[in-house]
Amino acid sequence: MGQEIQLYLQENRGEYLGYLLDHIRLSGLAILLAIVIGLPLGYFCYKKAVVFHVASFTTQVLRIIPSLAVLFILIPFIGVGFLPALLALFILGLSPIVLNTAQGFLEVKDQVLETARGLGMDNRQIFWKILLPQAFPYILTGIKLALIEIIASASLATYIGAGGLGSLIFTGLGLYRMDLVVLGGGSVALLSFFTNLLLDLVIKQSTH
Repeated sequence: MGQEIQLYLQENRGEYLGYLLDHIRLSGLAILLAIVIGLPLGYFCYKKAVVFHVASFTTQVLRIIPSLAVLFILIPFIGVGFLPALLALFILGLSPIVLNTAQGFLEVKDQVLETARGLGMDNRQIFWKILLPQAFPYILTGIKLALIEIIASASLATYIGAGGLGSLIFTGLGLYRMDLVVLGGGSVALLSFFTNLLLDLVIKQSTH
């Protein structure tokens, strides 16, 4: 197995790097979009309890539905290709960011906020100096969960024409080439592992 993988990389290094970069690009754009949309939505959920409960219910439903099913459900509405895959992965990554952001703000005690107001802070100062710093570890946790979900699901996005490391996996399955399956799946696993490790370090530093 190891020799087959080594031989493939020697002969097709450019192809493999192309799959890897496509996977990283798709995952990176999806998490960036989820962060840009998810953080304001999370704050809105914090301010509006009804919205928070709706978002929580939606997240529970999405957790029941497999990622591949979500991708297929969206095909009739958004078609296939890179942009539809990006939208599907954005939807998968949105919920953890929204819920963890809202939860982070909710963890700030009312006594702390009252003390800040008593010291003369306005709402803007309270947000930047009290709410956001204390919610930041929760926000990072949401981003970590979303990114790991996106990296894993991006492999399945090959089914709707997005490319990436999933191309190696499904090509290997179709040709009964276990070296391609192991290389593609192992690369996805390593991406997820190092992403998790890096963000855990950032979260740890943010709590000090």
